[in-house]
Amino acid sequence: MRNKLLIINTVLISAFSCSNEPEGPYFGNGFHNGWADQNSVVIWTRLTRNPEMNREGGKFILPSAQEHRRLDKLANPDSIYAAQLPAGFSLDQMEGACPGMPGEVRLVCYPLRNPDLRIEKDWKLVDVDKNFTAQWRLEGLIPETKYVIELEARKNERSGVTASVSGSFRTPPDPDSVRAINFCIVTCHDYPRRDDTINGHKIYKSMLQPFPDVLVHTGDVEYYDKPRPFALTEELMRFKWDRIFALPNQRDFYRQVTTYFMKDDHDVLRDDAFPGMKYGTVSWERGLEIFDMEQFPSNDLPYKTIRWGKDLQIWIMEGRNFRSKNSDPDGPGKTIWGKDQKEWLFRSLKESDATFKIVITPGPILGPDRDNKKDNYSNSVFKYEGDEIRNFLKQFGNVFICNGDRHWQYVTNIPGTTLWEFGTGAGSDSHAEGWNQSDVRPEHRFLRVKGGFLRGDVKHENDTVTIRFQHCDVDGNVVHEELFSRDIM
Repeated sequence: MRNKLLIINTVLISAFSCSNEPEGPYFGNGFHNGWADQNSVVIWTRLTRNPEMNREGGKFILPSAQEHRRLDKLANPDSIYAAQLPAGFSLDQMEGACPGMPGEVRLVCYPLRNPDLRIEKDWKLVDVDKNFTAQWRLEGLIPETKYVIELEARKNERSGVTASVSGSFRTPPDPDSVRAINFCIVTCHDYPRRDDTINGHKIYKSMLQPFPDVLVHTGDVEYYDKPRPFALTEELMRFKWDRIFALPNQRDFYRQVTTYFMKDDHDVLRDDAFPGMKYGTVSWERGLEIFDMEQFPSNDLPYKTIRWGKDLQIWIMEGRNFRSKNSDPDGPGKTIWGKDQKEWLFRSLKESDATFKIVITPGPILGPDRDNKKDNYSNSVFKYEGDEIRNFLKQFGNVFICNGDRHWQYVTNIPGTTLWEFGTGAGSDSHAEGWNQSDVRPEHRFLRVKGGFLRGDVKHENDTVTIRFQHCDVDGNVVHEELFSRDIM
């Protein structure tokens, strides 16, 4: 049934790309889901002028490092564009462009096996001030159920349907449900470093075998502060989102897998971003808003815990919204997670009776990291709060940390403790960097400076429950595995 649905979806998204296609709007970015729990989900979509990105457009000019710094400081849009766009080209004419378009969207949602239980949302205008996007929060859903999403687009109430797209997501099972769960966790991939120039990142096809129940993207989904172009304006930031989500591999994956999106520094502003910073014309506050309220499914809080059955609970942590400045002196008042989020995590971890618990963070807690970094809990500049968190987690024997941000794959276990951390690694081999392959520390159980993703599963085997973490290369081959078990009570 899943394969059949995928074939149907592929036809629907390209239904109007033939020579007699009507004028848009289209679904060039497909749609995303986010924040799913047993009874609710948020659906996001965007209307586009064309069904696909511009693959024949102009190429961005690469400013020098000195010129980049000057443009950043000057914060003049005309100078920013003149330094990066060829003469005579508009942004919509550049290679990869997927410009938005006004219009209306309609949504239908129903359980795959019970289509009579339909949720229908009437036509509504996309928000042109939020990059031609629309969102819906769907509530009253049934746990452990595969839902079909059908979207239609039109120009206005006087026109016909111009495009359709469909896909699916799955709600988590109830906390007392016993079933196997497969999950994937990724980080760090931008458009120029994709490893399939036509379709996007290879990992998105690799992760579909076996089909995951859930994907968590830990942030650095895109890189504003990397070239072609340097996204020194809001318009350029949006260009980068439009471009990467128009890649077929990403677009097809996200519209059929339950997904949680997190953010990190590069998709807020720039490397190691913190409050008070700017990037070109864009402030810290706007960087947060663009991610949280426009380009991704939105939630009341940017963190959440979700139970995936009796044996697995995950915590989606927020690492930017509440943080102190990296440059502040270390001590009790310096934070990454913020007081409320940290107290919530400590309380909810203690309250949970899940067999296994995974704390998923944008950045590392254990590391090791490079000595010159100043952005995360494994760095000395956040040592006070990092020690507090590590000491708290030591009391558990069933809590694991999974993190993004670092561009190499690793497994760390602090000797003599039950603290384990799994760094997912970057999404392509060309994006892997930052650590010497020969620099294996005593806490390393595994180290690989290559791209890929982290796959895991939780399942009952005889009289035990097991959780398995597998580092995979970009083609889905397992390169390392750790297995943990607990006896069934």
